[in-house]
Amino acid sequence: MKKILIILAMGSLLFGCSQAEEEGEKYLLQGVWTARHGEFPTGETWDYPTESGNSFCRIFDGDSMVYKCRLSVTGGSMVVMPLEKCEVTLIDKGRGDVFYLENGDPHPLTIINDSSIIIQQNGIRNTWVRDDRLTQEWGTEMRNLIAGAQQTEVESEARHYVLSAVVRQQESTIHRLVYILLGIVIVLGILAQRVIASQRSKHRLQRQLQQIQEEHDTRPQPVRQAMMEVEQAFFASDEYALLHKRIANGGPLEEQDWDELERLLKQVYPGFTAKLRGLHRMSELEYQVCLLIKLRIPPKDIASVLCRDVSTISTVRSRLYQKVFGRKGGAKEWDEFVLSIGT
Repeated sequence: MKKILIILAMGSLLFGCSQAEEEGEKYLLQGVWTARHGEFPTGETWDYPTESGNSFCRIFDGDSMVYKCRLSVTGGSMVVMPLEKCEVTLIDKGRGDVFYLENGDPHPLTIINDSSIIIQQNGIRNTWVRDDRLTQEWGTEMRNLIAGAQQTEVESEARHYVLSAVVRQQESTIHRLVYILLGIVIVLGILAQRVIASQRSKHRLQRQLQQIQEEHDTRPQPVRQAMMEVEQAFFASDEYALLHKRIANGGPLEEQDWDELERLLKQVYPGFTAKLRGLHRMSELEYQVCLLIKLRIPPKDIASVLCRDVSTISTVRSRLYQKVFGRKGGAKEWDEFVLSIGT
């Protein structure tokens, strides 16, 4: 008889109406269902507990798999005892008539509405009610517990699993704290790296300043005299006079003009530009201001050729002093330092 029913069911699947498939998959039983009412063949009835006590629960994964368990609710916790999982086949015979099989065994199923169904099994008609709250809060955990228990436990074993809203909230709080602490550790690590990098940069700058000072103080008098003569000859040259006049007349310099300035400075002060760039990562404006200072160009002419206000040029010089020396200083103090490099 059982084989005949299965054959009939498969025949209905092959030759029945395909309207449901054309409209897309519709999961009639998706979610968590709890037993509410039982009717025995003897006429006796039984109402399952709704708020506390022992009950039975089914978790449908679509309309193809069902996970069964016994459920005990006590306060804010639930005790889940996995029972079994079964493959489910639903066959819509039309006019609201549904043919229902669990692992190939047929059981009469009546769909009352979207939230109530009746399944007859072993002669007992149980009314099942969809529980949206359980579906949202614990559906996934309950299904995974039952699936895991079926894979790892032998039939004679029976284990219970406790699902607690309080424990879940505590775990969620712990996870948030862990993420917060991890974020704090990362931020502190980044800050520590920046502090270390700043200290290293500061020590490197101090060594460079010390080398510049030592080079200036220990330079032999004949070398110093020769450098001074080269410097005086440059500032007395027609080439410098033309350059100074052009800058004094105003107007921005082209890129090739700045290249020429660097070339002239390297001839007179061979190590000046390298030492200047090694002191601080300068912007193009800061670097050009320093070149013009070394050429003895007055601040008002520097402002004119760079198309800036005199106050802006003054601010650039004082800020450079503070960045390099780590203390406040005036624009003239920076000018004196620049003029001392390489001389």
